[in-house]
Amino acid sequence: MLLIRMKLLQVLARKSEKLEMLFQPRFYQKQFPYMCLATSACLYSKKKKVNSYEQVDQEKYESLVCSVTSYKASAQTPETIFEEDNLLYGQPLKHTPSNKVETKNPKNWISLINPKKTIPLVSSNSNRPMKIALQKNKIPSVTRILQQTIPPQQAFYLERWKQKMILELGKDGFEEYTKNLFLQGELFHAALESIFLPEEMATKEQGEDTAVSGYLSSVQHVLKDISEVKALESAVQHETLQYLGLVDCVAKYRGQLCVIDWKTSEKPKPFLQNTFDNPLQVAAYIGAINHDANYDFQVHCGLIVVAYKDGCPAHPHFMDPDLCSQYWNKWLLRLEEYMDRN
Repeated sequence: MLLIRMKLLQVLARKSEKLEMLFQPRFYQKQFPYMCLATSACLYSKKKKVNSYEQVDQEKYESLVCSVTSYKASAQTPETIFEEDNLLYGQPLKHTPSNKVETKNPKNWISLINPKKTIPLVSSNSNRPMKIALQKNKIPSVTRILQQTIPPQQAFYLERWKQKMILELGKDGFEEYTKNLFLQGELFHAALESIFLPEEMATKEQGEDTAVSGYLSSVQHVLKDISEVKALESAVQHETLQYLGLVDCVAKYRGQLCVIDWKTSEKPKPFLQNTFDNPLQVAAYIGAINHDANYDFQVHCGLIVVAYKDGCPAHPHFMDPDLCSQYWNKWLLRLEEYMDRN
């Protein structure tokens, strides 16, 4: 048996091709597939990945990268934040508010100054200020026009103040309060009139009330700057626009001829806008004087004096010609609104 096997091997050894064919199929089926898979895995693991950041211009963004990467290492301050913002977005553009304000112009505009009025070369030497009585007729007054064209927001605050006072004082108490306010205003105007009138006229109407002593103390520093009184409690009428009013005073304030309006207040009013419609009232009076044949002069400026009952120094609000022109245009719009309603 052993001899038979040895002979068989000898025969196979002589025929190498047949021996290859005997062993090769088993070898390829069991070994080569594993070797091929291992080789393939090795090749794919060594393939280099493409980094997209390598294509970025490193020099261009070097400072930006340093700023971002240094964030975690350094504490932020307002200065560094601004620097980073400038680096990322550039210098901020400063916002400049637009100076263009939409202004509504009156339909029938009339100049505040009357170009047709002739001024006498020599003014009258009379020491008596003009005092023309107000005649009641169908022509609307400045006060009536302003009251009936009051802006909604202003009307809202006025009504809210009224309701608040009624809650505190009651309806009858509020009526008494407003009555006293008007009375104090009349007494204050009368006391000022007696100051500005000549001595022979002042003695007849002199009757200072203690109720207005605080108001008079309040305006003492303003009275020192007033001179050459031309009109006191005098009626004026715009002959073209057909409205009238009663001017408190026309005099020079620090050398400028002004329409002066005296006001009383319990609260401080340090700014002109705190006086609500009073600048429009003054502008309306200026326009009326300039277009009233009874007055042989023209006025270009205005003055609103707010006096206080406790004697605190009054606030004088001077209105130069430019400011008077602005409020004159606003007055013309209110006048047109009133005419359209009526």
